[in-house]
Amino acid sequence: MPTVPTADEILDRSFRRAAKKMKEKTNKERANEEFVRAVGAAIHDRLVYIIRGFPEFDQIPPFYRELADILYGIDNIKQSLGAVGWAAKHTKMVGNQLAIESRHSEETLVLRKRAVARLASMVHQIDKDLRFLNDVRNVLRKLPHVEDAYTIVIAGYPNVGKSSFIRLVSSADPQIACYPFTTKSIIVGHREDGRHRIQFVDTPGILDRPAEERNAIEKQALSAMMNVANVILFILDPSEHCGYPMDVQLRLLDEVKDMVKVPLVVVANKSDIVVDDKYLSMSTQTKEGVDKVLSELLVFKPAFIQSRQEPSPPETQ
Repeated sequence: MPTVPTADEILDRSFRRAAKKMKEKTNKERANEEFVRAVGAAIHDRLVYIIRGFPEFDQIPPFYRELADILYGIDNIKQSLGAVGWAAKHTKMVGNQLAIESRHSEETLVLRKRAVARLASMVHQIDKDLRFLNDVRNVLRKLPHVEDAYTIVIAGYPNVGKSSFIRLVSSADPQIACYPFTTKSIIVGHREDGRHRIQFVDTPGILDRPAEERNAIEKQALSAMMNVANVILFILDPSEHCGYPMDVQLRLLDEVKDMVKVPLVVVANKSDIVVDDKYLSMSTQTKEGVDKVLSELLVFKPAFIQSRQEPSPPETQ
């Protein structure tokens, strides 16, 4: 996705491009007409280039579409793209119209200045849209690449050991710290398993509170679980060193169970502090039990591989 320039940057580039084209013209009497036409065309071309740099949101994978909607609102993005489209259409049209008017005017320089001012005013009307779209671009281009591979999504309350687990079993190197919300965005890691690649998605912590009260980071985690998971690893912290009591962790677990249709593996972390016999245990601190948990998560991989290899049913006549 290309950088989205501001209104002033677009105008500066368009004026320089128009001035260069005007110098190439041999008919100096029509220089002002050509300048106005060239400015309108240059603005139009740049705005169209911006629009084409954004994806068709109705056609991208659900994971990315939902993240874009969570972060900025797809309707807001489309509205700003529509404003840029309006400006692209009218700057070229007005530029051609004013260029023709200047051809029949005796004061071509005066008309040229008025034309440039009008075109500049139209571009400045969408400056807020351009700045908004550049903010969107800067974030969307950094979203993790989620492959069509066997995907394990790691979920649970903040500071229960999600980032520590993914660092132990995959190529990702997330930031690790002893305070909540260290993971500020979705992190993707991979692990080679024979001929097949395993993908791990480390989500931000999800708080046990009503959906309308969840922030954008928490909604990203839910989006990852709903759209890309083949299996979910839900990590509990029976020691409660994460700062959340077990009863609220279990309420969140029940909510996740109701939300997803893929297998869910529940693991109690920090067994070096407290062992909960009701769940599979591990300690990301000592690495005890981590390999066993990974084995449990890979039990569902053959079914995923088989589903990718099954031929499509024949079409009915």
